[in-house]
Amino acid sequence: MSIIELGEVRDEDVPPRPVRRPRAAGRPLRCAAVLLLALVVLASAAPAPERTVSPVPGARAAAAYLAADGVFVVDPPTPTGDRYLTAYAPPTPGGGVPRRWRAPLPRAGDYLGVRVEQGLVLAVGASAQNGVFETTAFDPETGSQRWRLAGIPQATADGGLLLVVDDMTDEPGAMRRVDPDSGRLLWSVPIPPPGNPGYQVRDGRVDRFVLVQPAGEVQVYDAGTADLLRSVDTLTGDRSAYQRVQVVDDLLLLVPPGATRLVGHRLPGLDPLWTAEVPLVSYVVGCAGLLCALQQTGGLQVIDPTTGAVRWSDPGRDTLADVRDGRLLVAGPGQRYAARDAATGGGRAELGRWNLVPSLGRDDPLLGVRPLDDGRLVVAELDLAAGRSRIVDVLPDVVGNCQASLPTLLCQRLDGSTALWRLRS
Repeated sequence: MSIIELGEVRDEDVPPRPVRRPRAAGRPLRCAAVLLLALVVLASAAPAPERTVSPVPGARAAAAYLAADGVFVVDPPTPTGDRYLTAYAPPTPGGGVPRRWRAPLPRAGDYLGVRVEQGLVLAVGASAQNGVFETTAFDPETGSQRWRLAGIPQATADGGLLLVVDDMTDEPGAMRRVDPDSGRLLWSVPIPPPGNPGYQVRDGRVDRFVLVQPAGEVQVYDAGTADLLRSVDTLTGDRSAYQRVQVVDDLLLLVPPGATRLVGHRLPGLDPLWTAEVPLVSYVVGCAGLLCALQQTGGLQVIDPTTGAVRWSDPGRDTLADVRDGRLLVAGPGQRYAARDAATGGGRAELGRWNLVPSLGRDDPLLGVRPLDDGRLVVAELDLAAGRSRIVDVLPDVVGNCQASLPTLLCQRLDGSTALWRLRS
């Protein structure tokens, strides 16, 4: 209940209010109409807020990578074969994109990504000579090269850096820990063929890694020290058979030969928990406290991580794209997305046809984009909790290939160049 203050009541007489001259009839209506007309005129005369577009310098065939504090551009090779990595600062108030530094890159190979990790700028590419992945580390302030080593980088929970070396052959790879500043090798653990180690992560960084030996032995290692924490023989039958391994939270999941079952163990002790009949498992991810097993032929089975019981399943062709707020984002044919309740599979809400935008922030809202016939690009937020898509902006002359670091969006324009936009809402 709200109380309205009426003032203090006094005992003395209240003087009579003066009598006002009556107003002409219709005057309030005329005043209101004039005020409304003035507001409409002012609104139509006020210029619409201008969109700030910041073109990113670089050749049309350059590859741009968005970072939290700027943009990195890998230029195509020059006529002499030289290649460069250029770092740009965030846009100025006038829309310019200042250059920070420019550094030469190895001339041979294809570059797959540039990111900032453990206080370094890491450019990852594949060698044109043997297909081995290589990482080149640069100083983030000056662009000077710190080191260049084989392997794909993985940050560790204790602030270190792993390089996973796998040349995609029958030769053993290696899990190597290096000093981030110098690239000096600290330790190395062989990865048996065909590779594919599992990772237990904490806050997005590797805490432990798991290797499966060809004879069926599963080994758990500390990612900081390379100490062997636990080793268990999990394959009592055919010693030449291969089993796949995945790690979800504190569960080690094995797909034995034949791919008809899923076996759960507790990390780090590898205590056996359960065996579930899940045929043709492709991969497993955590989904709102449950396990989502995607099948090789399509379809989804949602499993209780404590007991291995199947909570619900869908034999359709949906694939899992993301998990938010107890809801699953699934993609059907034609990139049509829908939201479903993770616990029951029900409550399906159609969100429309979109291309998902990768985002730097793990907790950033989900963005989808869709091109229009006139060269514009629709940007929408996919709200899984509400079960709807909400259009937040429409960008002109954009083809797509977007990356997000909200509220900034990096996209490729129709002429092949790249630019930064600040989303309006």
